[in-house]
Amino acid sequence: MSTLAFSSEKKKSGIKVFGMSIQLFLLPLVAVLLVHFTDSLPKGLAGAVVFSMVFGTVFGEIGDRLPIFKEYIGGAPVLIFLAAAFFVQQGWFTDREIAVVTDFMKDSKFLTLYIIVLMTGSIFAVNRKLLLKSIVGYIPTILVGVIGASIMGILGGFIFGITPKEIMMLYVLPTMGGGNGAGAVPLSEIYEAATGNSKETYYSYAIAVLTIANIWAIVVAAVLSRLGKKYPQFSGEGELVRAGNLELEEDEKVEVTPRDMAIGLLVGLTAYTLGTFLNKNVAILSGIHTYALTVLLLVAFNGLGIIPLSIKQGAGKFQSFFSKQLTWVLMVGVGVAYTDLGEIIAAITPANLIIALMIVIGATVGAGVMGHLVGFYAIESSITAGLCMANRGGSGDIEVLGASKRMNLISYAQISSRLGGGIILIIASIIFKILAG
Repeated sequence: MSTLAFSSEKKKSGIKVFGMSIQLFLLPLVAVLLVHFTDSLPKGLAGAVVFSMVFGTVFGEIGDRLPIFKEYIGGAPVLIFLAAAFFVQQGWFTDREIAVVTDFMKDSKFLTLYIIVLMTGSIFAVNRKLLLKSIVGYIPTILVGVIGASIMGILGGFIFGITPKEIMMLYVLPTMGGGNGAGAVPLSEIYEAATGNSKETYYSYAIAVLTIANIWAIVVAAVLSRLGKKYPQFSGEGELVRAGNLELEEDEKVEVTPRDMAIGLLVGLTAYTLGTFLNKNVAILSGIHTYALTVLLLVAFNGLGIIPLSIKQGAGKFQSFFSKQLTWVLMVGVGVAYTDLGEIIAAITPANLIIALMIVIGATVGAGVMGHLVGFYAIESSITAGLCMANRGGSGDIEVLGASKRMNLISYAQISSRLGGGIILIIASIIFKILAG
């Protein structure tokens, strides 16, 4: 009887669109179509969010159902921002719609809030003991991976006649920057602040290179998994640290209340506020971008143990809500306000394909060699400190770890994508100023 009831319930549920029935989704879809054809989209936050949620849901569901695109190109988020940029390019959005979404992203600073929430939850999600015990060997492993990526990228530049300056600014830093929301986007803002050039142009090129590199990272991860089987002395079969080194402990799960989530948000905003203060008022730190200072402060909060576990996990839950439920909204905004589709198409060239591959290989080899020297397994350090730096961030981590069959390394992948990405923001804020000069 229960089996029949379950089967009946399943049939009733049908296909879900953003977790709702198609019939229910028709309500917001029709509403947005009505204001589109009458050019009467409400201004402000409400209009921007409903428009972006509906558009993002349509193309997000398509992106999540395209097998090859989903597995190798990036799925829903990539398709959404490409579709949004295409609609802008074709003139299919009204001027009012473009203005409402652009104001939401730039004037209302939704992008800034999204980045703060993402960085706070991700950094607090890294186990404090893991952070303190492994950081001595792991951070240098990440750095050597970045050096390897830089060397190979510059060599690729020599082959195709691209200067080291352009390779570092347009190829290496976006690839190794920790993904999109916490990588390419803040990098574009750092670039604009340092050089005075358009962050939109930089972002369009950076996200194209990053997308190419992410595909290569997934392929290389699968190859490393096979190499680990062939040369077991270099593989921990999912364990990063060689026997006799670090023992890792997981954080206990505690009860998290909505108030803990709110406090977690407050802590993240506090770090951003302090980072802004330091950037504006402390001369020696004025050259370091506010996002990078925010990362350093969040790492310090976590490492010093001053944030209760319930609040850290509350920040993680809030981050999970933003990353899972509002990323499609963000990607519509990125496509409308920040993406030049022509720049992306122009970036897909044989030179970029080869240079991106060389950068990924450089990161892999550099992280593998250094990891072996500090007591890690070479395969695992190549995957976590190398490929999880050279991918698209959180979703890229899942793809890389899935391809290498090492999902249990997600904590180290988080260190790479978030702390490593934070390190890249710090490096970028310095390099952009030097190279711009």
